[in-house]
Amino acid sequence: MIRVLLADDEELIRTALAALLDLEADLTVVAQAADGQAAVTAALAHRPDVAVIDLSMPRRDGFEVAAELTRALPDCAVVILTGQGRPPHLARALAAGARGFLPKGAPGGALADVIRRVHTGGRYVDPALAADALTIPPCPLTPRELETLRLAGDGAPVAVIARRAHLSAGTVRNYLALAVQKLGASTRADAVRIARDNGWW
Repeated sequence: MIRVLLADDEELIRTALAALLDLEADLTVVAQAADGQAAVTAALAHRPDVAVIDLSMPRRDGFEVAAELTRALPDCAVVILTGQGRPPHLARALAAGARGFLPKGAPGGALADVIRRVHTGGRYVDPALAADALTIPPCPLTPRELETLRLAGDGAPVAVIARRAHLSAGTVRNYLALAVQKLGASTRADAVRIARDNGWW
């Protein structure tokens, strides 16, 4: 019997997936979580064989959860399930240790098949996403520029971004100006949109 943990902040999706998986003779859902921190806590308590983790969750996102479970529970295979998968997300998920990456729009039986595959040591990546990943340009920003732009994503003023990033206000302005220039954006908000649309964070 393959023991599965499900983590998704949308209760309707989580309970529907649990009901679907419980119909499979060789799968059992041993725990559910509504946010990333709860997913890590539940995984450590229940030690599932496979953790199915939503990419976008409060308190810790799917990337962080995948990395933590890969470190703390190396025998637990992680599958990232997402409603908005983009090629850069795929690369980050695999780098975090995920063994599967599946869009939420996949056919009903696909998740059970992916769980079985990763449980036996295999990997699964959505073929359309894998094909897209081969054709997209890499992020032109340095890690510091990208992080500064991400911190600017909610419209925070330069002084606030500087405090969060432990940088001077002048350095923040320089990073943001470089990000706008490199992305061919007209404004900081436009640069944030471009980075988000490309899934660079």
